[in-house]
Amino acid sequence: MDIRAFIASLDVSLPNALFALALAVASFVAIHGALMLFRRRLDQLSDESAHRPVAEVLRKTLARTSNLVVFATSVLIGLSALDLPPPWNARVSHLWFLTLGLQLAIYLHSAIKVTARRYFQTHDRSAADAQVTIAHTLIIWVLQTSVWVIFALALLSNLGINITTFVASLGIGGIAIALAVQNVLGDLFASLSIAIDKPFEVGDFISTSDTSGTVEKVGLKTTRLRASSGEQIIVSNAELLKSTVSNFKRMVTRRIVYNLRAHPDTPPSLAAKVPTAVAEFIGRIDKVRFDRAHLAKYTQDFIEWEIVYTILEADYDLFMNTQQSVILASMQMFADLGISTAPRAQQLLLQEAVEPDAPDVPQDRVRHPATLRSLPKGA
Repeated sequence: MDIRAFIASLDVSLPNALFALALAVASFVAIHGALMLFRRRLDQLSDESAHRPVAEVLRKTLARTSNLVVFATSVLIGLSALDLPPPWNARVSHLWFLTLGLQLAIYLHSAIKVTARRYFQTHDRSAADAQVTIAHTLIIWVLQTSVWVIFALALLSNLGINITTFVASLGIGGIAIALAVQNVLGDLFASLSIAIDKPFEVGDFISTSDTSGTVEKVGLKTTRLRASSGEQIIVSNAELLKSTVSNFKRMVTRRIVYNLRAHPDTPPSLAAKVPTAVAEFIGRIDKVRFDRAHLAKYTQDFIEWEIVYTILEADYDLFMNTQQSVILASMQMFADLGISTAPRAQQLLLQEAVEPDAPDVPQDRVRHPATLRSLPKGA
């Protein structure tokens, strides 16, 4: 069948064909122009700020737009304006799925590569040449392969091929592999959770119930911490997320609670002066906000004040210097007020039992068994 016979079989009028051609050309110009404008705007956003990962991913993903796909899409838009017989309508619908599905797979392929490399490079600052490791490359390859496998299966299903058996085989094989490497997959998903939720990042000082240290690297399976004592601590990502994590890097202020104790025989008039005196010397310290001071406890052994203040910065050296100043000022305050911090004196009671009728025992040494003698402690 020659081209004329093929066109004649479509039963398309000349005006309809010209309109379809004009629509295809206009669609190509419109799609190509819109992509150029959108990519130019993304380039501006990326240049204005380096902290726009979404704009960077979109820019690099749209750069993979295929001109062949744009041309095919424009042709299909033009064909949609033709009055085609039923067999050709079905074929055009298959071409629509192939064209758009192919471009979507290309976008996902590029987005996975850009996003994964950005994540791995961000969480592995020790890489001097900014190259990802073999494990990172393997993960990127697995994700990209999954995209193309899904696209191929969807395309076969759209063409009317029964893929149920094939999908069932893939499902059984996937379950077997997942059971074999479930611990690795658990740590992998935990790593992705850390990347998305960002409870901590490289350089943060974190603490759990079992360990603490500065985050050096967040890998696919483990997170590496540098302890204050110098050694490196390696923690499984899944186990780390199961614990309650304290991130000290994101601390804004420090709330300090400390107690002062004094002798229980301190006169009430002097005890009442302590909160006012504490408020005065804490209020004079820079970058510190006094909250409260109260006499909180009174027992036979001591009286106790509870003092609360807030350091307005999270710097640890500032905290230690402030705490030292507060303690020294408290010592001077007690000395100025004449309040004793010595504990109540204690007495040790000894019991001496002597038989009344024992021979060769002077009568002045005889004591009743219940008689107690009070001696100073340490005698």
